[in-house]
Amino acid sequence: MAAGAENEDVYATTDAAWMTEASDTEPSDADERDADRVDAAAGDDADDDDMGEPDARDASVDDAMTDDTTATDGATATDAATESATRAAAAAPTTTTGPRPAKARTGKQRTKRPTKAAGETGTVPPGQPTDADALDATTAAPPTDAAPTVPPTKKRAPRATTPKAQQQLQPVVLAASGLVKRYGQTLAVDEVDLEIRQGSIFGVVGPNGAGKTTTLSMITGLLRPDAGSVEVLDHDVWADPTAAKRSLGVLPDRLRLFDRLTGAQLLYYSATLRGIDGATARERSTDLAEAFGLGEALGRQVADYSVGMAKKIALAATLIHSPRVLVLDEPFESVDPVSAATITDILRRYTRGGGTVVLSSHSMELVQRTCDSVAIIVGGKVLASGTMAQVRGRKSLEDKFVELAGGRVVAESMEWLHSFSG
Repeated sequence: MAAGAENEDVYATTDAAWMTEASDTEPSDADERDADRVDAAAGDDADDDDMGEPDARDASVDDAMTDDTTATDGATATDAATESATRAAAAAPTTTTGPRPAKARTGKQRTKRPTKAAGETGTVPPGQPTDADALDATTAAPPTDAAPTVPPTKKRAPRATTPKAQQQLQPVVLAASGLVKRYGQTLAVDEVDLEIRQGSIFGVVGPNGAGKTTTLSMITGLLRPDAGSVEVLDHDVWADPTAAKRSLGVLPDRLRLFDRLTGAQLLYYSATLRGIDGATARERSTDLAEAFGLGEALGRQVADYSVGMAKKIALAATLIHSPRVLVLDEPFESVDPVSAATITDILRRYTRGGGTVVLSSHSMELVQRTCDSVAIIVGGKVLASGTMAQVRGRKSLEDKFVELAGGRVVAESMEWLHSFSG
């Protein structure tokens, strides 16, 4: 019994530190457990009495305990307190190695669940779960009325999609409607309709005698049509020719140049015809001559120029007054590849600034590489017109042109060609 007392003193001393740190206004955990144990014991005694099975031995023991309690007033009270502290320490977890820090208390009273001290036994009504079972159920599974905890998943925000803006169409600067031209019984142009927008290079292609040159001559006012109308920047070419031609620059198919003039004189004369002053005419002439590679030839007469040089000086005279619309009939004919690349670069720079070009050519590859839109004319009629992609589709422009023009004709009856003369 002495050893048990010593053990009880050790456990009592160990828990005394944190038990005394509780707030004075709130009962300690040990007192609560003592009160619960006394209530449980009273309940057990009441159950025994209700069952109607009194025990004489228990009654005699109770009388003896009552006498001992009366005889040993203060000692019994001290032993009871010590025993209560010992049982509370035994019921507490033994894994703590030091005094438990005091918890911050609030004014709200905590409600303790009735627990049994270590070693204490009692009867539990059938079908009623014990406190240990309830504790295990609580820690093992979440309450049935609570939704299962699902880790939050990050949803990728929908990608902001901006509506694709429709490509804004440029205004129409040149429109030909229902153009018709006859030469006696020959119908050269048959109901030709064209619509050319600002900033584009529009190509007109077709076989020889298809009506390309006749169509371009009617557009520029050089040839009066038998039917139809042409408008340049909302000015009718035949009703208001002065206003319409003021914005046009024309390079005809058959060059009509003043070949007894030097290159510099021809450019100066072309500029003054358009109302440009002398200083500006000389400055622009120098710029154009350098761009077309004619700087050293400006002092020579145009009659001494080659066909390609004559084509380039005529194109420079067409550009000198900075027209808004250029109509060029075969601008690359008889021009070397280097000069053709130079002309192409000048025309592209011109259209980027807001100018518009209409040109005809027999070079399908050059037209496909240079032009934005194209019209194929065969037999005086427009068989296809639109953007380059719309007209040629998956084919090259040359293949599409040959298809629409009727294909290649192979001469099979010319065996004599193989019998060489001489």
